[in-house]
Amino acid sequence: MPGIDKLPIEETLEDSPQTRSLLGVFEEDATAISNYMNQLYQAMHRIYDAQNELSAATHLTSKLLKEYEKQRFPLGGDDEVMSSTLQQFSKVIDELSSCHAVLSTQLADAMMFPITQFKERDLKEILTLKEVFQIASNDHDAAINRYSRLSKKRENDKVKYEVIEDVYTSRKKQHQTMMHYFCALNTLQYKKKIALLEPLLGYMQAQMGSENLNEQLEEFLTNIGTSVQNVRREMDSDVETMQQTIEDLEVASDPLYVPDPDPMKFPVNRNLTRKAGYLNARNKTGLVSSTWDRQFYFTQGGNLMSQARGDVAGGLAMDIDNCSVMAVDCEDRRYCFQITSFDGKKSSILQAESKKDHEEWICTINNISKQIYLSENPEEIAARVNQSALEAVTPSPSFQQRHESLRPAGQSRPPTARTSSSGSLGSESTSLAALSLDSLVAPDTPIQFDIISPVCEDQPGQAKASSQGNRRTNPFGESGGGTKSETEDSILHQLFIVRFLGSMEVKSDDNPDVVYETMRQILAARAIHNIFRMTESHLLVTCDCLKLIDPQTQVTRLTFPLPSVVLYATHQENKRLFGFVLRTSGGRSESNLSSVCYIFESNNEGEKICDSVGLAKQIALHAELDRRASEKQKEIERVKEKQQKELSKQKQIEKDLEEQSRLIAASSRPNQASSEGQFVVLSSSQSEESDLGEEGKKRESEA
Repeated sequence: MPGIDKLPIEETLEDSPQTRSLLGVFEEDATAISNYMNQLYQAMHRIYDAQNELSAATHLTSKLLKEYEKQRFPLGGDDEVMSSTLQQFSKVIDELSSCHAVLSTQLADAMMFPITQFKERDLKEILTLKEVFQIASNDHDAAINRYSRLSKKRENDKVKYEVIEDVYTSRKKQHQTMMHYFCALNTLQYKKKIALLEPLLGYMQAQMGSENLNEQLEEFLTNIGTSVQNVRREMDSDVETMQQTIEDLEVASDPLYVPDPDPMKFPVNRNLTRKAGYLNARNKTGLVSSTWDRQFYFTQGGNLMSQARGDVAGGLAMDIDNCSVMAVDCEDRRYCFQITSFDGKKSSILQAESKKDHEEWICTINNISKQIYLSENPEEIAARVNQSALEAVTPSPSFQQRHESLRPAGQSRPPTARTSSSGSLGSESTSLAALSLDSLVAPDTPIQFDIISPVCEDQPGQAKASSQGNRRTNPFGESGGGTKSETEDSILHQLFIVRFLGSMEVKSDDNPDVVYETMRQILAARAIHNIFRMTESHLLVTCDCLKLIDPQTQVTRLTFPLPSVVLYATHQENKRLFGFVLRTSGGRSESNLSSVCYIFESNNEGEKICDSVGLAKQIALHAELDRRASEKQKEIERVKEKQQKELSKQKQIEKDLEEQSRLIAASSRPNQASSEGQFVVLSSSQSEESDLGEEGKKRESEA
């Protein structure tokens, strides 16, 4: 006989929609079996009733024939021949009546008993287990719903304990009921064959008897009987195996009934490229209202699929190639994370059941976003990438010594030795040795993962930015308030949506590899330390500065003066990542400078942002050159004007001296003055000019 289709008892704890769909097929089959067996039972019961009626009728006939001689017929008289003949018939019919009674008993034992037992015991057991399982499933759904609404901020230990205990009890009940239900449905496939063949064998043997069977029919019935026995033995063996599986699963699954298991006993697997499980999806129903629906999500290549319970197949929820995923706070629910598509046009907020699931989902989607699943051994590649990230963040002394021994003396690192957090799928661990870590980033450099303070308080212009941090700022300029914004007169205004990944101090700011290495270390540190939350901001690029603005309050979080941005670059493979290096004063002395690299994630606009920053620096450079040229021209004009004034003043002095000399010459004629009795009278202005001329001569002589 062909093999029996079975329900997977091992998948009852996951309780996926695929398992529920397969369960629905078995339930439909059980319903069809029940309807058919009811009809067959009625038909066989009619045979049994007919046989009983035939036995009773023949017995009554024999009894009436025996009573013929006791009858008194008015015209018959005493007919001994007829009475004797009827007595003989009575004996024969009585024997036939006994045979029919025996046949009726055989039909009751061999035909009616098996089908009645199957109908009353096995089919009713299936119906009972179905009702119990449905109740357990509803209780578990209600408990999970209450657990999902537990407050993250206002946590109550008593309420939390009661809800977790409710989930544990309901999940255990559902799992155990489901396993026994699956076992009963699997066994039903064997019992169906036995319940069909055994009554027919009993009927044939009862009707025909072993002495009336020909050789061919007897061989056929013998083969069928052997097959029934084989099916029974196979059923007993499978039932024993399933019972043992149920016992083992009950013991092994007991810790998993807790909704949030201990992460020490069940560590997070960060190397997954495929994952499936139930998540709560947030659906907006209005401007401020939303609902949460529990659906089954699973990854399929670079797609995230969703399937509601009862659906035959899953549908596409989101394309997660080159997507971004981060932990978020949403409606005071725990373990929420947000997935944003590569173009930033679609996002989805999901809620995991436990911290372990929360981190594994984020790691899995990150691995898929890097397209690791396209390699031959995706989990091995993911493990290698994570291990490389771990070595990059926490390098051991032996690793650094080995790297120092491999580095040629006096030779700089070749530019082809770049590695990134996304990385090449076929990169080996030896590629880390080619990267000069200590020449780019100082060992044990702390990483800042959130925006908590201004860039540098001692830097000129930064105090002004921090003083404006408490007022709202229009990124496109403000007209009110009496004071103009710094960026109001700027030619360039470009706004981008970015998410801050982290920043750290670097030792060099003249090579783009500094940005690549910082990206790798920050992303690796986030993955290792389970830091998935990112602060979203608006990056305003102007000709004066770069500003990070709160998208909700429009408050300026940080201001980066554009002249201090000395280096900027986009990731070579993941164009959503970009970063820039800011040169700041490390102390009160301006000669003590430090460089800090800031890394951001954008909605696939990294190159555009870097081009915008480059354009802003070019505009600022041209503006600075124009300003310097204008100042130089003004200085030249001031010098010319000053020279012109000096020249005119010198001419006036010479003219006054000439006039004074003429007057002195005229006054030196004594004869003419005495004869005529006239005097030369100098005007007050002429006397003052003469005095000034004498004083000027004295100063020149003193000089």
